[in-house]
Amino acid sequence: MLGIVIAVAIGYLLGSVPVAQLVARRHGVDLLRVGDGNPGAWNALEQLGPRRALPVFVGDGAKGLLAGLAGLALAGWWGAWAGVAAAMVGHALPVFARFRGGKSVMTFAGGAFVLAPLAAAVCAAVCVALTLLWSFAWGARVAVFGFPVVQLVIDGWERAVTTLWLMAIIGAMFGLARLRPGSAGRATRARGGAPTG
Repeated sequence: MLGIVIAVAIGYLLGSVPVAQLVARRHGVDLLRVGDGNPGAWNALEQLGPRRALPVFVGDGAKGLLAGLAGLALAGWWGAWAGVAAAMVGHALPVFARFRGGKSVMTFAGGAFVLAPLAAAVCAAVCVALTLLWSFAWGARVAVFGFPVVQLVIDGWERAVTTLWLMAIIGAMFGLARLRPGSAGRATRARGGAPTG
């Protein structure tokens, strides 16, 4: 039990590191004021362009990966799950950024490589293939939302159900974003931000 508590603490603190905001500010961009106002990887991609946003995707994914590995070392698979969940909560409600965070998609993706490495690898391959055939937007969406299905086939329903709980955090953050004042009408691009299409 103590191991899980420590895993949760580590995960939350890792998740609270505002990677997207730190990277964007290096380029003179405040993600809270441009695009959809979300301080996460996707808004960083749209405002900064693929090359400058790459560290955000890597950093946000690393938060989930490291939290999962720490939890795994401390308390086995359930410790890993608790660490990833805490990292996602930390990303969404970061103590280091006034509790204004992103939607935790990339943090979830990074943690998936600890919780279900084979399923995550399959989904990563699907993402790459669809990105090459159509677009990264389609590749990312199919990979993320298809992950529980692939995990169900590979790891069984018990593990797949726990993944749905993690994805509920993502759903909650999308819901909260819709309720945020002014979010529906905001569509500005940062000055100097590179278009991605």
